[in-house]
Amino acid sequence: MISLEEYLSNGQTTVSNLFLKNYARLGLSTFESMLWLQLLAASQSGNDFPDLVKVADSMGITNEKVYELLGDLINKGFVELENALDENGRHKDRYNLMPAYEKLSVLKEQERFQEEQLTEEQAIKKMYQSFEQEFGRPLSAIEYQRIGQWIEEDHYAPDLIALALREAVLNQAYNLTYIDRVLLSWERKNIRTKQQVEEEQKRRKQILLQKEEVKGSEELPKVSLYNWLKEKDSDAK
Repeated sequence: MISLEEYLSNGQTTVSNLFLKNYARLGLSTFESMLWLQLLAASQSGNDFPDLVKVADSMGITNEKVYELLGDLINKGFVELENALDENGRHKDRYNLMPAYEKLSVLKEQERFQEEQLTEEQAIKKMYQSFEQEFGRPLSAIEYQRIGQWIEEDHYAPDLIALALREAVLNQAYNLTYIDRVLLSWERKNIRTKQQVEEEQKRRKQILLQKEEVKGSEELPKVSLYNWLKEKDSDAK
């Protein structure tokens, strides 16, 4: 049975789960990824250029196979063989493993972009459905084209167009011309997000309330300052 002291003295290798979950999607085979992990373990132990014969023995494969796998890692751009000067000024070979992290970063960025595209496509689809639901009919080809121009040419976000549609519905204006004017009005005020629209609506509501208060105070009936009690006192005399 292995002792705790022996277990701890052999050290540990720290690797992100992102690599373990995505190595196949990066185009690495299980043997290639295992070799990369062996090189990583050696690097974290202070050895940037481990003996591949020992690595082959650890992996239970032949020397020829480990050199073949290393060649694949280099050709695929996951490992770079570098030559640098050590602290004594002597040339020293090392395996640079950073390219694998860079490839992983690119993969996650591509996935994020695809997710954003999918989310936007869903938002656009929902927006078109909202138009047809509010108009109570299918959109015409010209209407589809005009809405598409708002997205492709004017770069209005689908949720912003949906808010302009709601503004039109509240004002019982079921046409794209009115919605276009709303979008242009927001653009002049540099309003591009849902939060900015809500803030503008609150501001307008506050202005209307202030006008109503002023109007209400102006329409109050004038109260006579005549002292009716004084007149009654005079009649009594």
